[in-house]
Amino acid sequence: MSNSTDIKTELSDSELQALIHLLDDTDEEIYSHIEHKLVSYGKVAITALESAWGSTFDLLMQERIENIIHKIQFDEVKAGLRVWKQSEDHNIIEASILVARYQYPDLDVTKLNEMITKIKKDAWIEMNDNLTALEKIKVLNHIFFEVYNFSGNTTNFHAPQNSFINNVVESRKGNPLSLSILYAEIARSVEIPLYGVNLPEHFVLAYHDDTHSASQAIDDARNRVLFYVNPFSKGAIFSKKDIDSFLGQLKVDPDKSFYLPCSNVATVRRLVRNLMNSYDKLGYPDKIHELQELMDVIED
Repeated sequence: MSNSTDIKTELSDSELQALIHLLDDTDEEIYSHIEHKLVSYGKVAITALESAWGSTFDLLMQERIENIIHKIQFDEVKAGLRVWKQSEDHNIIEASILVARYQYPDLDVTKLNEMITKIKKDAWIEMNDNLTALEKIKVLNHIFFEVYNFSGNTTNFHAPQNSFINNVVESRKGNPLSLSILYAEIARSVEIPLYGVNLPEHFVLAYHDDTHSASQAIDDARNRVLFYVNPFSKGAIFSKKDIDSFLGQLKVDPDKSFYLPCSNVATVRRLVRNLMNSYDKLGYPDKIHELQELMDVIED
């Protein structure tokens, strides 16, 4: 049985190398077939493709190899988001990492998770069960904004980097959505019930008066929001009346969705949509097209 497996592996490797050697073929139809075949190998082909890229000075071949590697990595992101969408817990950090891998396929997930875990531990050390809801937010604000110096990126607000969680953790800067995602993750690790609220042109967090799961909280959310928190404004606390005023300034009619927690799936859709807007402002239609493919995967 093992000999049969070894033979299959050798045949597969030899076929892979043969296909790579044909990447400089000028016939577009032949190249299209080769590209499709190489992409079908998935990430196991990337090492061989990268080796081939470094061994040639043929610009056309290098460009084709880059495109194939990108397609393989993009397919991995789509597949990951599809699995995430079908999961039960819809872990928001997992989805944020998948979206970040669209731009940073070699992202060091272990290092990123270690950095997030460190913030969680520091928040846990400072937290006290006897604190009131407002006091808990004050402690969390101290950790998040004073100890770790997170802040809103007001200088380059629309930059796509603000939507990638690895950049946010490393630079300590982000947009309302990315900061809210990270802030809420730290909060929930110390049992502070904060959930995202999908406002037009903004994203904030709602504080619930219980510690139920996110899905339960959303079901009975109408009368359970104590107050709201704005991570983009250093964790400022505000009320429903402030949301009324904000909507009035935007000349947007109030809708119950602007006051209640949204699902993690809706949050990730907003994350992808933010990226589409960022790349639209920068003039990258190819990226917008790919991000629309990601959006299609996570649409209801």
